[in-house]
Amino acid sequence: MNIKDRFLKYVSFETTSSEAGESSPSTDGQKVFAEYLKNELEEIGLKDVCLDENGYLYAFLPANNGSENSIGFIAHMDTSPSVSGKEIKPESVLYTGGAIKLKKCGEISAAVYPFLQDFVGQELIVTDGTTLLGADDKAGIAEIVTACGYLLTHPEIKHKGIALCITPDEEIGRGADRFNFEKFHAKCAYTVDGGLLGEIEYENFNAASAVFTVNGINIHPGDAKNKMKNAILIALELMALFPKAETPAHTEKYEGFYHICKISGDETETTVEMIIRDHDRKLFEKRKSFAENAVSYINSVYGDGTVDVKIKDSYYNMKPKILPHIELIRNAQTAMKNVGVTPKTVPIRGGTDGARLSYEGLPCPNLSTGGANFHSVHEFVSVDSMVKMTEVLIELSKM
Repeated sequence: MNIKDRFLKYVSFETTSSEAGESSPSTDGQKVFAEYLKNELEEIGLKDVCLDENGYLYAFLPANNGSENSIGFIAHMDTSPSVSGKEIKPESVLYTGGAIKLKKCGEISAAVYPFLQDFVGQELIVTDGTTLLGADDKAGIAEIVTACGYLLTHPEIKHKGIALCITPDEEIGRGADRFNFEKFHAKCAYTVDGGLLGEIEYENFNAASAVFTVNGINIHPGDAKNKMKNAILIALELMALFPKAETPAHTEKYEGFYHICKISGDETETTVEMIIRDHDRKLFEKRKSFAENAVSYINSVYGDGTVDVKIKDSYYNMKPKILPHIELIRNAQTAMKNVGVTPKTVPIRGGTDGARLSYEGLPCPNLSTGGANFHSVHEFVSVDSMVKMTEVLIELSKM
């Protein structure tokens, strides 16, 4: 099976993760896909294939070059709950420039996405405009499986051992929760979970979640003067304290942000869910302090206990854990150059399983997949880029 057909098969599975799901995986669709992948890995000849009770799929390709060292490749099976991943209908187009008209709704415009012009002459897989595509991260899975399959059918290519793990629930921050290091036969790895071809990432956000609970007093509007404390209005007043220019829509590169994800409730109680991000650890701590100070200010105006906030750290910048293993970055750069790809080291404006795994003793930078516009109905992936990333993984296995 070529990589295009493999990818199209993978995105036919609905694997949206859910924060409401308490099991691992959080959704049944991931279990179905994991079973399919397990059978595929066994069929192509990988060893030690194991789908554990938590939905983590492990496998191993033994070395044939006499090396006792192994490299690990990790990808995730779930797609983001931010946009529907149900009944994805991918379309293959040869991009010739301009806007790509999507089959059901909208277009991918070069005016909005100027980098689209870099794909002229390439085969792109896009959505119909009603769902995400699932290249995040089924493109990564397809590249890893295709690379291993190629090595198995070309034993003349000498390589070290390759450890694989396909994780569930990365999109909801649980992808590393139940990772079994004993089943993963490598001491260093790469997540294959990035974007445009050539990107190598070993810096990511420090991340926290913040949940604000606003406690109001609801009284009949006709008798409310000087008595009502409308929790909705107080929540809006609280959010207005945060800097307007420090949101995802106004920041880039190393700039941090506050992002309001959800507001729900009524006059009596309103909840605001926020994520806090910054690459710099000191600035990250200042951002959390700002949130706490904003709550203190509102409480000073409306009374103690009007607002409660719970802030929880999610993950940290992996850079301090990768720098002692900088050869991982150099090897990735060399592997890309060997197959004609220009490497570009960029910061991640997000996080990966690799960030948490790096803090747990498995240094794990991130590699591109060739996809773009993740978590969007405008998501797409280049078939040409997926082919190149497969070649990159094969090169890495030879180092």
